[in-house]
Amino acid sequence: MKVVIGGASGFLGQALTARLEARGDDVVRLVRRPAVGSGEAQWDPAAGAVEPAALEGADAVVNLGGVGIGDHRWDKEYKEAILDSRVQATSTLARAVGSLSRPPGVFVSASAIGFYGDRGDETLTEDSLSGPASDHLVQVTKQWENAAVSVADLAVPLAFLRTGIVLGAGGVLGRLLLPFKLGVGGKMGDGKQWWSWVSLDDQVRATLHINDGKLAGVFNVTAPNPVRNSDFARSLAKALHRPAVIPTPAFALKTLLGAERAEALIFTSARVLPAALQATGFEFDHETLEAAWPVVLAKS
Repeated sequence: MKVVIGGASGFLGQALTARLEARGDDVVRLVRRPAVGSGEAQWDPAAGAVEPAALEGADAVVNLGGVGIGDHRWDKEYKEAILDSRVQATSTLARAVGSLSRPPGVFVSASAIGFYGDRGDETLTEDSLSGPASDHLVQVTKQWENAAVSVADLAVPLAFLRTGIVLGAGGVLGRLLLPFKLGVGGKMGDGKQWWSWVSLDDQVRATLHINDGKLAGVFNVTAPNPVRNSDFARSLAKALHRPAVIPTPAFALKTLLGAERAEALIFTSARVLPAALQATGFEFDHETLEAAWPVVLAKS
């Protein structure tokens, strides 16, 4: 297969690229600098520019482009970057696909469970409505997905990956490991918020499953057993053979991260199930945290 990836240098993109190359697929990475070799092609999402020839006849185009939502404090400028980087990358690729004589076999675009917003104990599937318009990540994910809908008009299968908290070497886990290894990790706030997670291995496997099957639709990429934050903390501490008795007060995290970013990344409660993904026959290698930790921690 020929797979074109936007965002190949990111946390998810690197893992997906490695898995594709390991199984012998041809990967074309979209890069902002001048391309080097046949495995790269230049693009500039902010300018809406990409080399159409790089996408011609691809078996799959995977769009993972966008700045990290947890990398900086959420001032006005960075909130705009979170939105713009995703919409620009998506719309650039969607327009390019529309110009091709041989469009891709499937267009897979990243999204996030932030689409659902803070929903307490409600069980959420792909049929659930979006969260409130006042929630920044709700608005980001809605505009992110809308930027790709023109692809569906081209009779190209269009899939959205509404991904949860990805557990791997980096991402959220990379920020949590040190305090837990030191024995000072614990629940965050009251710990009642639901965290919907997925191992990095299963996230990559799900993407390949959708690519290979040329599947269309919205897919929650989350393990089938979401947990409350307090249970997540206890499970991680147990896997590390450490205690989890020191809670982090909500006010401390809001002071450290900024109130809006802390609410979005830590205190939002989203109990999300992968109903559509499982309906396609996909089976998770890591359905529970206890099954995931040996693999995840060995690579972290």
